[in-house]
Amino acid sequence: MDRNRWSKIERRAFDAFPGGGAETCLPASEGECVAKTARRTIWKVAIAGVVLVPATALGALPSNAAQANGNSGQSSDGKQATADATAVSQADEPIIPENEFDKALPPLSDNINAPLEPMPVPGATSQTTGTTPTGELAPPQQLPDESELAQPLPPIDTFDSTPPPEIAGVTDNSNVEISYDTVVHGLDQVGLEGQFHDLSALEDGGGKAANATMVRARAKEDEELAVRLMKSIGYYDGTATSKIEQVTDQSGKVRAVINADPGKQYTLGSITTKGDPTTPAGLVDKALPLKVGDPIEADRVQGAEANVSLKLPQEGYPFFELGDRDILLDGQSYTGAYTLPYTLGPRSSFGGYRTNGDLAFSAEHVGVLARFDRGELYDVRKVDDLRKALVATGLFSSVSVKPVRTGKKAPDGTEYVDLLVHQNAGPPRTLAAEAGYSTGQGIRLQGSWTHRNLFPPEGALIVKGVAGTLEQGLSTTFRRSNAGRRDRTVTLGISANHNKYDAYEAFTGSLFGRISYDSTPIWQKRFTYGYGFELIGTNEDVYNFDAGERQRKTFGIAALPLTAGFDTSDDLLNPTRGFRIHANVSPEAAVKSGFRPYSRITLEGTGYYPVSDSLVIAGRAKVGTIAGISRNDLPPSRRYYAGGGGSVRGYAYQSLGPQAPDGKPIGGLSFNEFSLEARYRFGNFGIVPFVDAGQSYDTVYPRGSDLRFGAGLGGRFYTNFGPLRVDVATPINRRKGDPTVAVYISIGQAF
Repeated sequence: MDRNRWSKIERRAFDAFPGGGAETCLPASEGECVAKTARRTIWKVAIAGVVLVPATALGALPSNAAQANGNSGQSSDGKQATADATAVSQADEPIIPENEFDKALPPLSDNINAPLEPMPVPGATSQTTGTTPTGELAPPQQLPDESELAQPLPPIDTFDSTPPPEIAGVTDNSNVEISYDTVVHGLDQVGLEGQFHDLSALEDGGGKAANATMVRARAKEDEELAVRLMKSIGYYDGTATSKIEQVTDQSGKVRAVINADPGKQYTLGSITTKGDPTTPAGLVDKALPLKVGDPIEADRVQGAEANVSLKLPQEGYPFFELGDRDILLDGQSYTGAYTLPYTLGPRSSFGGYRTNGDLAFSAEHVGVLARFDRGELYDVRKVDDLRKALVATGLFSSVSVKPVRTGKKAPDGTEYVDLLVHQNAGPPRTLAAEAGYSTGQGIRLQGSWTHRNLFPPEGALIVKGVAGTLEQGLSTTFRRSNAGRRDRTVTLGISANHNKYDAYEAFTGSLFGRISYDSTPIWQKRFTYGYGFELIGTNEDVYNFDAGERQRKTFGIAALPLTAGFDTSDDLLNPTRGFRIHANVSPEAAVKSGFRPYSRITLEGTGYYPVSDSLVIAGRAKVGTIAGISRNDLPPSRRYYAGGGGSVRGYAYQSLGPQAPDGKPIGGLSFNEFSLEARYRFGNFGIVPFVDAGQSYDTVYPRGSDLRFGAGLGGRFYTNFGPLRVDVATPINRRKGDPTVAVYISIGQAF
């Protein structure tokens, strides 16, 4: 059956080609008959191709069905014979009747010159892109508007056709570098020559170029620069030309000449601001420091507009925005009509707080850091202060604060705005290390591990260790920053230390607590204070004058230290101006064979005077006293000493003052210290000549006599976190046993 179906289709397709089968034609002419025959032939081939695929599929269907029946075991010889006979009978019938085939053909045209109809494609639609259903070409799509191409070219005389000058012995084709000079005329009279030289392409070339064409290109660029500079200060009619000329007396060298003509300077003829009225009235005009008659200078105008953008958010308008300025120039009067539009936004007062992002603490704690209350008139300076306080916590890799409208009215008619704090918490843990060296103390290494937010909000745990030649120790401290109010710090800790100096050896344990208001490197405060407690147990060696030897004794100390400071200096680690005063008063009691109360008092003042930008004179004075107890009843570690890197440089640490018969210092009940430095800085380096003086005494009040002096020279290397200090000093009125030279290395100035 399949073979019969294929035979029928193949015959039809073959008959469709010219000469492949009988075709009847009764045309009016022979050519017309040929055309009609050709069209019928093409359509027959196309339709046969369309029918071919489904016919093949249909021809395979009975065979597959018979195979399926055979597999099921339900066929018989009689039924199979009947099916074969039926299939043969169906194969003899045409797939498409002749009359239906002829109806499917399109009408034939009598015009022999008419174009042929397109052949149908199986599965394609009746219409394709670019043709109509009748086979005619579709009208072309409209091309995009290219009117610019139709514009006439600019006149030839508008182009600079001046050739570069010929240089004796040099051509543009030769690989010979040429040199040139730059001369500028006209800009000096308006004060622009210096700025021109800073930005000039000719100057940037260093007077060298590969050829004269390159010099010409740089000169053209500088023409435009000169015009821009003149316009920036109000010379809007200014022009500039350039020329390249041969230097007659120097072979291979040219001169680039820029001639500028500034013309007349334009001034402000009128000033208008456009926007809603402010409360109080005239805030925008008051904040705009421009007046009629001022030159129209870019820096002046932009600076005035920046001042408006700065002042209005300080007056309760957080959403204030400036529009684009407009300056209409009048070429006859040489004036400009200045118009500045703005969008005012609602007058606002502080509302609440919101926070999002990776949080370090809640919105409630943000309110603790703010220095304003709900209902206060909005002031962007207070918002900046809050942002600085957030940064000072050290808990964020980034943090931002911006106002958000609420639509709620305050009693005074303003609109409440909330502050949205976007937090991006940074790593909470920090490892830090510090190293130093000084004669008499040796090497001192200090390391610490800190988790700044282990107990939120801002509850830090600090573990610190000290390893040095003469000092070893370990401490653990809990610190709560901004505890209940802004800038208040609560500290509670425990420590164990071992110190072995010439004056004493001590094993000390302490429990301490403190509430303070202190400065930090990010937030330096003018007034600071602190108060707290100390419970100290210490075992130390004490020189017993009765026995003539050193003996170990154990002491118990209870103290209530109070501190206060006033600071007007400009920097915490490297001050250059201002002064500082710091006082420490500590009521204490020694528990050793009874209860012995006494007090320790120190007072220190430092001052800084800038002689010039590179030279600062710095001075320091410090005094101290212990009243209410004898020296022998006081642990050596609580007595006063002098000498060393933070005292009188050139002498060993704690070496000045009363001494025991064994030649070792035993400390005193009072002291005084004085220092004077000349800090000269050049770039990131500096040198510091200095002189120190001081002494400790066994009397309650310092006497001022028997002062010891030290002098030396220091070097400084200035970094982002403070200066690295290296001081070399020698004692002036040296005693037997004092070092000839002492060296001190640390971070930060001596005071």
